[in-house]
Amino acid sequence: MTDPRFDVRFDAGQADARWQAAWDEARCFEADSASTKPKSYVLEMFPYPSGRIHIGHVRNYTMGDVLARYKKLNGFEVLHPMGWDAFGMPAENAAMEKGVHPAGWTYDNIATMKRQLRQLGFALDWSREIATCDASYYGHEQALFLDLYAAGLVYRRESAVNWDPVDQTVLANEQVVDGRGWRSGALVEKRKLNQWFLKITHFAQDLLDGLSTLEGWPEKVRVMQENWIGKSTGLEFSFDLSNGASLPVYTTRPDTIFGASFVAVAADHPLAQDVAASNAGAAAFIEQCKKGGTTAAELETAEKLGFDTGITAAHPFTGAALPVYIANFVLMEYGTGAVMAVPGHDQRDFEFASKYGLPITRVIAASADQADAPLTEAETGDGICVNSDFLNGLTVAQAKAEVIRRIEGEGRGQGKTVWRLRDWGVSRQRYWGTPIPFIHCEACGVVPVPKDQLPVKLPEDVDFSVPGNPLDRHPTWKHVDCPQCGKPARRETDTLDTFVNSSWYFLRFASQPADKPFDAAEVAQWLPVEQYIGGIEHAILHLLYARFWTRALAHIGAVEVKEPFASLFTQGMVTHETYSRKDGVREIYFSPAEVERSSEGAVLKADGLPVQIGKVIKMSKSKKNVVDPEDIIADYGADAVRWFMLSDSPPERDLPWSEAGIEGCARFVQRLWRLFGQYDAAASGEDKALRRKLHQSVAAVAADIEALSFNKAVARIYELTSAIEKAAPSADRNEAIRGILLLVSPMMPHLAEEAWAALNEKGLGGTGLIANAAWPAVDPALLVDDEVTVAVQHMGKLRDTITVAKGLPKDQLEALALASEKVQRSINGAAVKKVIVVPDRLVNIVT
Repeated sequence: MTDPRFDVRFDAGQADARWQAAWDEARCFEADSASTKPKSYVLEMFPYPSGRIHIGHVRNYTMGDVLARYKKLNGFEVLHPMGWDAFGMPAENAAMEKGVHPAGWTYDNIATMKRQLRQLGFALDWSREIATCDASYYGHEQALFLDLYAAGLVYRRESAVNWDPVDQTVLANEQVVDGRGWRSGALVEKRKLNQWFLKITHFAQDLLDGLSTLEGWPEKVRVMQENWIGKSTGLEFSFDLSNGASLPVYTTRPDTIFGASFVAVAADHPLAQDVAASNAGAAAFIEQCKKGGTTAAELETAEKLGFDTGITAAHPFTGAALPVYIANFVLMEYGTGAVMAVPGHDQRDFEFASKYGLPITRVIAASADQADAPLTEAETGDGICVNSDFLNGLTVAQAKAEVIRRIEGEGRGQGKTVWRLRDWGVSRQRYWGTPIPFIHCEACGVVPVPKDQLPVKLPEDVDFSVPGNPLDRHPTWKHVDCPQCGKPARRETDTLDTFVNSSWYFLRFASQPADKPFDAAEVAQWLPVEQYIGGIEHAILHLLYARFWTRALAHIGAVEVKEPFASLFTQGMVTHETYSRKDGVREIYFSPAEVERSSEGAVLKADGLPVQIGKVIKMSKSKKNVVDPEDIIADYGADAVRWFMLSDSPPERDLPWSEAGIEGCARFVQRLWRLFGQYDAAASGEDKALRRKLHQSVAAVAADIEALSFNKAVARIYELTSAIEKAAPSADRNEAIRGILLLVSPMMPHLAEEAWAALNEKGLGGTGLIANAAWPAVDPALLVDDEVTVAVQHMGKLRDTITVAKGLPKDQLEALALASEKVQRSINGAAVKKVIVVPDRLVNIVT
């Protein structure tokens, strides 16, 4: 008998708020480190508080939430925390553009985004909430930084930087766009500044080796990190120069040495500086280079430019005079700052040689008869040596070894392993970041701030009306007495790169003592993070830096674990089509809320005129193809939104947003609500097929959730729902309704709590909150089908199906098939010549 409470539509608006309050009151999701239960740490990458959550956040956090709730249902003590990656340039930009303080802007955004996340009912431990801009967080970060300094893993040296002359700050490589500052648009200059560095290269081999242990990571992420670390074996040797000097170079391709046609040095190489001292043309070219890009990617795409120094380098084997150029595509930070250029087999060298009319010689070919094959671009593939004197016919590997052997034998150089990875420059000339805890004293030099004086807090009275770092021009904050000699000194005014903030936050989530960054014993209970979830855009820097920090802390004995994240999942983006119109040559974009969509196209609601429907792309503010999560929660309820995030697309792929999709999810919420109302405590009798279907579904959904294959779990729940709807009332049907209620509870927690509370009054068998219930038990015997459906054909055409015991003998299958009324009508009295039986699958009757 249907419960009348379920005849009324499920009211998501009321239920969502009611059950969120109930979870808070019961402190359902607060993790207990003292618990004796097995522990599970589920973590999504914490967000930057930019103002509002976006639909990508919703997808990311829904996935983690389903896993966290599932783990809790399975008896784990679950740590599922949330916090804010709250330092960074956007807050300072807001201060400059809107006249607000970065702290006020940041904390207002945190309040908004926290409220929005709560509306989705995420099972988060808000008692452990952190914001990296809180002194209670960054003060501990300063203490850790000092610990690493004491261990020799932090140092200061002069380094080339990107300098924005308008904003008066150092820019990361990623903030230089087409040679200009990403915010000011000013031409970026290269300067030498004293910078703080973390010695990540000390762990290069360990970071590389550790990748092989991360079986729970996507292969593409491991490959990206391996390439970034960039271990290579090559040859370092010196060219004899025509000016009597010696020029060290490093090459990973000594096998191509006979293809060298010029030598190139970086603009800030000592040789270049020497030439510029007496050559105005060289000096001007070097100034031009300072305005160019600094990333490897930019150097690959920029026009290759050079200045002929007039100096030549003697080829070590042929003695040929190779011209030496100052080149804009060579970086001082890589190798020796000088390269042996082989245009035939390096694309940058090829472009340079083509521009300046330098020889391009093939020295690697697929076979000897291809030695004179023309080159239209550099060829970097494998092969054998050609046009290479004593190397001819050798493989690349053999030739590398032979060149290294000869150069070493002559005492001109040696084989060497180098790394692409460079030490991590963490100095930033800006206000909104962690103050670097050092003091500069003319008498004592650079002095660490004593730990009992931490945190070094940011001053609140700062002026953003003038470009540059407000800390550097603050009238009082930077002036301090030296802690060693007591004389007047000044604070370090650089702040730490915000990647430092996110390199250890997962440790602070696990343990939060007031007097130290974390307790090692408590961290050991939770780490490594069992499942880490976040975007592929963080595959290199954030993840590499977090791995480094964990190793560095293990190196000084602060933690036991070296790898912070046991498993990593990189989710796809949420995408949406764009809507736009041309206004002359300008494209004007409209948001989905402004557009009326139909099967015939799309029109703007404001004027009813057509708009162009564009490609389905990543949601972005610039294209206005964003959907506000708060609006769709208000329209459809949190559970429908969560269900949509899990449906259809595999979670590692992009998810196209559609109104039809979210409406279908909302209908399914109501469909389940009606199904739950059909629980009939008075029903009796068995339904063996449905009981088996339930247990198989429970096992399969569990496996899908653990594999993060949420779309597969959703499909199985749809299938089970249909099976229950078709079944007649029985005790087994009641159990199936109870089972599917528990299955959907991690995905639709508000609906599940509402139905759980109502049905417990009717003898459902549960108590308290479903969030604290247990995942349905599975009978292993029911996971194996003991019945099969066999197709019965007459002359190859399907006439009937019969359900029989699995493994039924052929003669019994044949008898049952011939007994079928449908088959007999088809045979129509004809003589049976042959019966073909495929056990458990098919019977074909031939007449």
